Amino acid sequence: MTQTLCLDFGNTRLKLALFEEDNLKEVIVLREDAVAHLNEIIQQHKPQRSILSSVVHHDEAIERLLKEETSFHKLSHLSKLPFSIPVGKPETMGADRMAIAAASVFLFPGQNNLAIGLGTCVTFNFINQQHEFMGGSISPGMEMRFRSMNEYTAKLPLVQAHWNVPLIGYDTATNLQSGVVLGMAKEMDGIIDLYKEKFGNFNALLTGGDTALFEPCLKNGIFADPHLIFKGLYAISQYNASST
Repeated sequence: MTQTLCLDFGNTRLKLALFEEDNLKEVIVLREDAVAHLNEIIQQHKPQRSILSSVVHHDEAIERLLKEETSFHKLSHLSKLPFSIPVGKPETMGADRMAIAAASVFLFPGQNNLAIGLGTCVTFNFINQQHEFMGGSISPGMEMRFRSMNEYTAKLPLVQAHWNVPLIGYDTATNLQSGVVLGMAKEMDGIIDLYKEKFGNFNALLTGGDTALFEPCLKNGIFADPHLIFKGLYAISQYNASST
């Protein structure tokens, strides 16, 4: 069976997913010794292909290792993509947004899709039914909001999100949690409503590590998959392999 490594290097963590044929088998967060850890994974699973999406300055030894051990593809605006980018500057589009857009097209071809990525930032990515990436918007992510209130004030603590956030906070921590979590949920619902007014029918997709936290807070129906970026990377890897 063909095994593929899909690597997603974000501002917070370096992660990868192992696919066996079309099936996602495992998601792994790389240790601090990322090169050594990745080599262990490669020696254990012997993947034939790999694809990397990175929005950070990572160790170049990672790419060298992937090139030596696998058929390697680094995602960029030069990659063959299942959608076009007719607006703005394609070279400035983040690799993570490319992967999310690709997953949307493969899951819901020929339809309007709004894919929301929850990470260091919240990205709203609109791909129309002609498979054109039209752009979207970017706002601060959950951790960034919590940290900013702690770092830019004298007394507000740094708190963590909780799955059961009250509407009316009863102490400082729950006030902060309510403001960030419910505020973000209403922001997402509001943006989805604006797209509904403009485009009518479309698919709303939600992905990222905090998907399970926010999905119950949204009033709009949404397709939720925390691993959408990995599935998009796998789809792009297959798309480029079949085009060569």
